[in-house]
Parts: sequence; structure tokens; C-alpha cells
Amino acid sequence: MTQTSSTIPGAAVRGTASGVFFMAFFGTLWAYTGIMGLQGWGAPLLLVTAVAIGIVLFIGGVSLIRASGELANQVSKTALRHGKRTRFWFNIIFAAEGLAIAITIAISNATHHPELIPVIIAIIVGVHFLPLARLFQVRLYYFTGTLLCLLAIITWLFVPAKVTLGEHQINAFMSVVGFGSALILWGTGLAIWLMGRRLLGIVPK
Repeated sequence: MTQTSSTIPGAAVRGTASGVFFMAFFGTLWAYTGIMGLQGWGAPLLLVTAVAIGIVLFIGGVSLIRASGELANQVSKTALRHGKRTRFWFNIIFAAEGLAIAITIAISNATHHPELIPVIIAIIVGVHFLPLARLFQVRLYYFTGTLLCLLAIITWLFVPAKVTLGEHQINAFMSVVGFGSALILWGTGLAIWLMGRRLLGIVPK
């Protein structure tokens, strides 16, 4: 670890670790959605692979937290107030996302269009990254949110809801959006992990 990294507050590194945990968990959850869409086709191997990727990212986040223990933890009063304000708005954004998802599921089921649920949820998740990008000052989240929205919209417009391969029927909306979202979130998690490593001075800027 370089001398420069010792001046980085431990909280900053732990913040990146939290981002890695979120991406690992929700990326794996989206991968499971994609596996469900395959209706049992290739499920065991894909499920093991998805869980393994999530675990690797989780371990990466843990490594950041452990390394942050060697850094200074002094935080100014201004930084504390900023942290409280950030957590408040994060909770508001997260709650709004959850409410929008619940409404989407209810309306889609009521209108007999459950196939649209993963597509619309992906758009909601993508949109929620946009205010997070400004809140956490992480420009990468603009890219993540845009990709998720584009993936969902392109899938909605150009991919059939169901695809039949031989005698096997696949829920294409679930699979395409699920696996695509998983890759986007896992990729974001990897990028955040590298950010944390740069804060520690382990990876060159």
C-alpha cells in the first residue's frame, strides 16, 4: 500500500465495498431471473456459475473492507452531515424504486401481461441509478442506468416474449433481460471494486 492511500478515509473505501456487495447480490438475482426464463434448460450449471460470480465479487468487497481497517477513520462534522444526507436520499430513492416495482407487478398481473414485469422492472432499476450517480458522485452509474434501460427497451421492441427451441419453450423477456442485467451489474461491481483498489493505491490510476 502506498503512502498516498493512507490519507484516504476508511469510510470512502468501505463505501465502494458496499457498492460491490449491492452489485454482487442484485446481479446474481437478475441472473436467477434469466435462469427461470429458460424454464429448466441448463439450470444447474448456470445457477452454480451465477452464484460463483456473486461470491467472487462479494469476496472482493470483503477484501476492501479489511484493507480499509488500516486507513484513517477521522471524519469531519461536515462529512458526517453529508453522509447522513446521502443515506437519507438513498433510502428515499430505494423506497421509490421498491414502490414502483410493486405497482408494476400489480398492474401487469391485473392486465394479464406478466411477461412485461422483468422488462419494466429493468427500466425502473436503470432509472434509479441516475439519481444515485449524482448522489454518490459516481459517473459510472449513469452508464449502468442507461445500459439497463436500453437493454429493456430493445428487448421489449425486438425480442419475442417467448421463443420455442425444438420442444422447449423459453420466456425470452426473462432470459434476455435477466442475463443482460446480471452482466451489467456484475461489470459495474467489478469496476467499483477497481475504484476501491485505486483508492488504496493497489491499482495504478
